[in-house]
Amino acid sequence: MALSLHFHPLSSFCHKALIALNELDIEVERRFLDLGDATQRAEFLARWPTGKMPLLVDGDRVVPETSVIIEYLAKRYGRPDQQLVPTDEDAAQEVRLMDRLLDLYVMLPMQAIVGDRLRAEADRDPIAVNKARGTLAMAYGMLEERLADREWAAGEHFSMADCAAAPSLFYAATLVPFGESQRRLGAYFGRLMQRPSVVRTLDEARPYFKFYPYREGLPEAYSP
Repeated sequence: MALSLHFHPLSSFCHKALIALNELDIEVERRFLDLGDATQRAEFLARWPTGKMPLLVDGDRVVPETSVIIEYLAKRYGRPDQQLVPTDEDAAQEVRLMDRLLDLYVMLPMQAIVGDRLRAEADRDPIAVNKARGTLAMAYGMLEERLADREWAAGEHFSMADCAAAPSLFYAATLVPFGESQRRLGAYFGRLMQRPSVVRTLDEARPYFKFYPYREGLPEAYSP
């Protein structure tokens, strides 16, 4: 097995893949990717033209897109006692739905807000940022409702959806904190933060949190 993961330690989508790797107890060669380096960027774009991280390389096979990576790893190298995507079709559909909801309505608007702060002040877009904050608030309400009868994002077992939830909520909460009306969501986030796979991922990212644009909002345990 010659597995390698091209990643950046601050990337929420990379955290999603790393949490899955920890859950599945799969060791890979981790290749730190600095897209600001012209040589690394050119080499990476030659391998995957979208330039999106993370990227899994398994021998001659290139596997992009975080959810695809997780399903690929789980199917080929996963542990039989840890199914990040269940074999039951209905349960698997719920996992994939929650995974999509978290990526589209938490992860992406969170990244839009963070990305806007990285721009020169003259290039910032407050209208887009306010829209993204509204999307996060909507997503929090949706998650609060869905968590009424479940311990984890898609049911009673930790799944790919929770791999998406941990990093997306970790960063999103620094932008739009959970409110009094989102107590179930807050409790769920607490469970995520105690999950060993999540703890390990965040601990490994700790030296880089000083570069996070909204680091003042990080939980005290991870404040640089």
